[in-house]
Amino acid sequence: MKLLVVGPSWVGDMVMAQALFIDIQKRHPDAVIDVLAPGWSLPIIARMPQVRRGIAAPWGHGKLNLKGQWQLARTLKKEGYDKALVLPRSFKSALIPFMAGIPERVGFSGEGRSFMLSDARKRRPTRSGNVITDKTVWRYMAMGVSKADYQRYQFEVPSPALTINKDNLKAVMAKLALPLDKPAIALCPGAEYGPSKQWPLESHRALAARLVAKGYQVWVMGGPKDVDAGQVISDGQAFVFNLCGKTRLEDTVDLFAHCQQVVSHDSGLMHVAAAAGAPVVAIYGSTSPDFTPPLTGKATIVRHPIECSPCFERTCRFGHYRCLTEIGVEQVLETLA
Repeated sequence: MKLLVVGPSWVGDMVMAQALFIDIQKRHPDAVIDVLAPGWSLPIIARMPQVRRGIAAPWGHGKLNLKGQWQLARTLKKEGYDKALVLPRSFKSALIPFMAGIPERVGFSGEGRSFMLSDARKRRPTRSGNVITDKTVWRYMAMGVSKADYQRYQFEVPSPALTINKDNLKAVMAKLALPLDKPAIALCPGAEYGPSKQWPLESHRALAARLVAKGYQVWVMGGPKDVDAGQVISDGQAFVFNLCGKTRLEDTVDLFAHCQQVVSHDSGLMHVAAAAGAPVVAIYGSTSPDFTPPLTGKATIVRHPIECSPCFERTCRFGHYRCLTEIGVEQVLETLA
């Protein structure tokens, strides 16, 4: 069986999708899996041994690029794929498998794309009041089974496990002048979704100070957008290193694997850390681990449930962010003991 999987556009979702690849390989050991996904995700896909190759998608955020999709579809048609699994629910994500003439094309209906899918499935309700009946990873894994099996909906979810490159880890630590004689704990203050996921920076800073006092070095991890946040946490603190924007995504995987613990919001880096094998302390605010938990047996969830949580909003409608501000530094520190 030769599969083309159209992958998701978010870091955490791409990591969770590895559970699907592991499950497919377990049930079909000879399956060949290629993943079509945004170019930024190719370094992560390259760390997934179940995937033969990653293919850069020709579209960008908010861009359809019909010409580029048609050209890539013509190339992929020669591969002779038996089936396509379209994980995103967007119109454009279904175009290439359709134009490439892949016989079986499985995905959820929506955005008027059902005519492009040979197996257009209806997404089951995911929330009724505060009762959660769905997980993102379940939806991904459902794409790899028959429509009848999909109705079971709950699956035994394997833990994503990214390959670690120890030589690259040594090179990155040397380049960043990180001490070799102190155990490391990483803090991930960013959350692309919005501030309703983000524990206050002053709390991160206070936690970093407490960890340094206990003999750790602290790595503040994130992308270019998190540089200022990292500076707030690290400024003037010995052995607190602001690595935001200084590492490639594949470097982050290897650095996480070296950490004794990783403290993160419900973010893409939380899933990367879990898949790198690091023990994770996951802080949840507006979202819920019932939807997007870290897929590891080495995770501790920290929450402060209040009457309006989880709201799944990007910003707090009341402006108080109590679900986050009332999580104390001492509470998080205790989980790291």
